[in-house]
Order: sequence, then structure tokens, then C-alpha cells
Amino acid sequence: MGTPEFAVASLRILVDAGYEVVGVVTAPDRPAGRGRQLTPSAVKEFALERGLRVLQPEKLKDPAWLAELESLQPDLAVVVAFRMLPKVVWSVPKMGTFNLHASLLPDYRGAAPINWALINGEKETGVTTFFIDQQIDTGDLLFQKKVNIPAKWSVGDLHHELMDEGAKLVLKTVKAIEAGTAERKPQNPEAFLHPAPKIFKDDCRIDWNQPVEKIYNFIRGLSPYPCAWTTLNGKVLKIQKSSLSPGNPTRPGTVKFDGHHLLEIAGNDGWLQILKLQLEGKKPMEAGEFLRGYKEKLETVK
Repeated sequence: MGTPEFAVASLRILVDAGYEVVGVVTAPDRPAGRGRQLTPSAVKEFALERGLRVLQPEKLKDPAWLAELESLQPDLAVVVAFRMLPKVVWSVPKMGTFNLHASLLPDYRGAAPINWALINGEKETGVTTFFIDQQIDTGDLLFQKKVNIPAKWSVGDLHHELMDEGAKLVLKTVKAIEAGTAERKPQNPEAFLHPAPKIFKDDCRIDWNQPVEKIYNFIRGLSPYPCAWTTLNGKVLKIQKSSLSPGNPTRPGTVKFDGHHLLEIAGNDGWLQILKLQLEGKKPMEAGEFLRGYKEKLETVK
């Protein structure tokens, strides 16, 4: 059970290992792109390529869908980046249902653990498999794998690393459950230090009154998606890549540039060099390309 690209790696590794995947449950096709054409999920596309049976329930408590699920007689269900499941779904497989989560649970429970680990400047995170129970992300732990976070990594970098490590952990977990050697370990509530709630557009606005290191982590924690943003002369300016820059503090939000390639914006204790950005209505571009084409005043951002 899964929907985005992150889940594809886990499905692929199970299929390649020879496991019989009796069904692939994913989200219904959704409108996407400028034409708003119905588009299948990444998981559905992969499943169809491998000739797997695809199920796309709108409502997880629908009796017809539940009957179809039960008819598959699954031994085990694997959930990776899907929806919260009701008990009538996760209790169907006779060996249980486990989930892959992109953090070291119980820390960073929630919908956006990869983003929040970077936003908070963590040096380490990981992946966890756990049995699903009534409350989200609280079930008994199975396996965990720690992953170091290099200082220059963005969400895109960490996403791919955790996707690959997570797939390996999923395979390890399935093999252990199959062999009867998987040990369940209750989560320690005291280790829940950081929530990881879903991120909305308004949450992505940069506060230039923050220290520059915090702003730097905020930007890389939202790059390439959903992307940190500010406003320049009334237009949304997304900032996709930056670096810390030496210099004395000045008024937060002040813009400094040389007209060629150097573009810096002040936080409350120094400067941040902007390396890649996207102005509203324009394509993403390097700072130098932006400076050569921008004709309005560059004084402050908000």
C-alpha cells in the first residue's frame, strides 16, 4: 500500500526478491499538470509495468472494497507513504500490517518527517518499520536504520537516501516476519521530541528575523518541494538553494548584490548567499541569471 515515488523502491525490492504481491493498493488517479489530466500514482505506474493487480479505493471502509481485499487472502500488508488505515483494513492480513516511516520513531511522528529533520538542523535521522495499531505512528517497533545527514543535503537528497535505505529495511522486515524472528518493541514515549506535521504554503514563508543558520536549514528542509519563499517587490520569490556567507549583521531582509552573480540577503545575525531561486511567473534559475535579467529595485525582501 503506497502512492508516491518513495514507496516504489519498497515495492520493487519485494517483487525482485520473489515475493508474491497479490495486490497493490494506491490512491485513485488525480488531475495533474496544466491540462489537469487524470494521472496515475508512481506506485500504480510501476505496478502496471510489472503486471501486478492494482486496487484504488476511494473510501477504505467501503464494503465492496473490503470484500475485494479479503478475497486476496494476504499474509502480510506493507504500507509505505499511504493513508491512515482503519482497523478493518490493517487487521485483514493474518500476519499483520507494518509501516515504513522516514524517521527514527517515536521521534518525528507525522506526515513530513524528512522536511522537519532538515529544518531542525538534525545531523542524523533514519527509517523505521513498525506494526500498525489504532494511533498513527505509535505501533510496536520492528527494525530501524540510522542515516547521517551531510550539512549540504536538501530534502531531495535525504528523500532518495531514505527511500533506498527504507526499501532495504522493508525487505529485512518481511524476511524476519516470514521466519518468525521479528521482535516487537514498544515505543518509548519520552523519545518523542519533535512532531512532524504536514507542511502548508504559509508554513514555508521565510522569517528573515531568524538567525541565518536557521534560515539556511529552513530553505534546504523545503527544497525542492514545497520550497521556502519570501516576497520581492510584491511577488513571491522561492529560494531553492543558499549558503552561509560572512558579513556583519544589518537590518533583516536587506538585499546585497553585485549585478553579476553575488546575491545575498540578511538574517538577524549575518548574511545568506542565494544560489538558486524562482521568481513568480518565471522558471527556476541561478542567482547570476536572475540578476542579469531583473530590472526592478533590489532593496529588501519581506
